[in-house]
Amino acid sequence: MSLKEAIDKKGRTVTWLANEIGISREGLHKKIRGETEFKASEIVRIREVLYLTDCEVKAYFFAKYSD
Repeated sequence: MSLKEAIDKKGRTVTWLANEIGISREGLHKKIRGETEFKASEIVRIREVLYLTDCEVKAYFFAKYSD
């Protein structure tokens, strides 16, 4: 599952999440598409507002760095 799918599954929108973490909608879209990277503080806030597990955080944000 992708972060976008997780947002949808939680019944939220990219716009809502962008507002929650304090960035623009377009900025969040760029991060989701991999054009720019998430800041650590943004990952922490996303985890809080979407109630993500450690496994979900790893899968959405760090999968390309794991074995």
